[in-house]
Amino acid sequence: MKRIATALLYLAALLLAMPAWAHKPSDSYLTLDVEGRRIDGQWDIALRDLDMAIGLDGDGNGELTWNEVRGRQDAIAAYALARLKLASAGQACPLRLTDMLLDEHSDGAYAVLRLHGACGADVARLDVDYGLLFDIDPQHKGLLQLRHGGQASTAIFAPDSAHQTLGVSGASSWRQFGDYARHGIWHIWIGFDHILFLLSLLLPAVLVYRDRKWQGRTTFRAAAFDVLKIVTAFTLAHSITLTLATLGVVALPSRLVESAIAASVVLAALNNLWPLFHGRRALVAFAFGLIHGFGFASVLRDLGLPKASLLLSLVGFNVGVEVGQIAIVAVFLPLAFLMRNSILYRKGILGAGSCLIALVALAWLAERSLDMKLLA
Repeated sequence: MKRIATALLYLAALLLAMPAWAHKPSDSYLTLDVEGRRIDGQWDIALRDLDMAIGLDGDGNGELTWNEVRGRQDAIAAYALARLKLASAGQACPLRLTDMLLDEHSDGAYAVLRLHGACGADVARLDVDYGLLFDIDPQHKGLLQLRHGGQASTAIFAPDSAHQTLGVSGASSWRQFGDYARHGIWHIWIGFDHILFLLSLLLPAVLVYRDRKWQGRTTFRAAAFDVLKIVTAFTLAHSITLTLATLGVVALPSRLVESAIAASVVLAALNNLWPLFHGRRALVAFAFGLIHGFGFASVLRDLGLPKASLLLSLVGFNVGVEVGQIAIVAVFLPLAFLMRNSILYRKGILGAGSCLIALVALAWLAERSLDMKLLA
């Protein structure tokens, strides 16, 4: 039991130690269009990441201006291009910067680097070495979309997968499904607001509120059935809005969506302290799941969807999100059930843990709704 308690506390501490990311950590978005021996690209890199790497805030006032970014254009190009190498058939395909713009993503401002390069011969397979930010942020991911002749393939670069070889043609629809499923798994695991919302609803699943206090459920089956209802409701709801938003049928302002997601975490956590909708958590999961679906859609819009296999890629991303959720539940539920009757679980993990989740989510809500910075 002591080892179980330690494991569950470690899991909770790991999740709660990551509040500053709020929605997602560092990603960059690289698109390469290959036609014959010619390569044209666009690389979107967050200004906050570039500021951390090479320093962009010239006057040190904590705010970046276009003049400050433009004044560091050569340094940005040198830093980025030194960390992206392309080759084909063993020969380098050098890239150069042709233009730099600014753009807004769902998580802030990005520098948009327009790139051009050429290989010695027509490209059949492209070797990509990606090393942006890995030396200062091991959680960084590079998200690549490689396009050729109306088809697209994707790849995720991380410190343990910094070199990859990709075929520029013949990417099957099922390959796209697998690529976007991996994207979905990764983004639910780094979407800490989504995870904390789900955990807030799951924490009482191994308990029942009776006589104004929490008591352990008698059977694992009852707890598992409660979890199944919550996860199914959340999945159904966010799948609906993820699809509608990604296809452009419905759109909501990003600040409204992110603020509502933070508010949902606050309410779910406070319900564990003062049960208001105990027994109706599945309904709450569905209602707020509709909002969380818009949050997932913002990630998918940043990734981009290949037109040739749009529906299958969309389904793949959603399947990946569900696989990521199931993995979280599979770790959480058995440990929580074994600890359900302990004071540590009811007072510590459920009580104190829900307080901490609510406080973190309140900080997110203030940041997102008021456009201010509270968490470093």
